[in-house]
Amino acid sequence: MSIFTRFRDIVSANINSMLDRAEDPEKMIKLMIREMEDTLIELKSACAGVIAARKKLQRKRDDIDERVDLWAQRAELAVSRGRDDLAREALVEKRRFSELGESLEHETSEHSSLIEQYQADIGELETKLASAKEKKRILIQRHKKATHTKRAQEDIRKMDSAETMARFEHLESRIDRMEAEAELVNYGKTSGVEDQFAGLATDEEIEKELAKMKAAAYHDQADRDDQSQS
Repeated sequence: MSIFTRFRDIVSANINSMLDRAEDPEKMIKLMIREMEDTLIELKSACAGVIAARKKLQRKRDDIDERVDLWAQRAELAVSRGRDDLAREALVEKRRFSELGESLEHETSEHSSLIEQYQADIGELETKLASAKEKKRILIQRHKKATHTKRAQEDIRKMDSAETMARFEHLESRIDRMEAEAELVNYGKTSGVEDQFAGLATDEEIEKELAKMKAAAYHDQADRDDQSQS
């Protein structure tokens, strides 16, 4: 495939349409960019070759122009000396170099046209390449965003899953059990101060009850003594 054919295929290609049909758009755009860059290098190299060839033709044309002038001067010199025969030969050489110069001029003009076409193609391809690189940048950003969004959604689904909820419930049950065990450890126990006050209250009640019993016993004894005296 010639460079111009490949260039035309690239330029005429609808990047968006190709990316829409591609299974892996990011990979596709990378391949397209690589092909564009390779083609651009070839176009610039070919253009540089034509420019070099045109410069060579221009140097030849300059040399031919000098020869045309030289033979024209010789023809004039021959005429001034009465040498018509030499003047004719000089004019023949002048015409030969003039025709050669015209041929070189035509060839130089063709090279100039080809260079203009190369430069236009290079500019068009550079624009296409810049557009492709921008699409690549956007695709990469979209891919990263989609990847992050997908990962976030997966994390959310994991948190909402039955397994996760079961783990939370299990943890909650363990905490409830630990709290219940802590309550059992302190069940029926009072602080040291509370124990002391409770002890004092108990002692006072016992003393009161003992006093009552003594008083009752005293009254009973007194009653018996009175009965025995009477």
